Amino acid sequence: MTSIFSFNSSSNITNWRVVDDVVMGGRSNGSFYLNKEGYGVFTGKISLENNGGFSSLRYNSGTISVNDFSNIVIRLHGDGKTYQFRIKSNAAENHSYITTFKTTGEWQDITIPLKNLYPSYRGKTLDISNFSADTIEDIGFLINNKKEESFTLFLDSIKLH
Repeated sequence: MTSIFSFNSSSNITNWRVVDDVVMGGRSNGSFYLNKEGYGVFTGKISLENNGGFSSLRYNSGTISVNDFSNIVIRLHGDGKTYQFRIKSNAAENHSYITTFKTTGEWQDITIPLKNLYPSYRGKTLDISNFSADTIEDIGFLINNKKEESFTLFLDSIKLH
């Protein structure tokens, strides 16, 4: 197992950024910070105004080789809501490889097989193969459950396994 990112009170989160639906005229509002326990906290409120409805958190990881790994394991604590996990093999590409996961309201380890991540762009599944690249350059989380809601996702670690 190798770490992509482990959160602690001295983590540098400058390569993490929130992108909300305001880029398309929406009114959702997400934020990301380290709490006093050292966890990454992605939190906010989803608004459906002006055809909005999503908030995302993105991490520009630099180039990470995934050749020796088949899964990503995320240690997190959610709020019972469903989220998307997203990666890009090339940060410049428009499409992402995604899957959804449901949080339980407890700490959990989410295991995501890389080969199960499917290509998507703006909510549409693309007619190309699932993730099979040798590298990852961008990692993200997104919430877009098509309803107005508040959300909070605590992140502890993201690892290749």
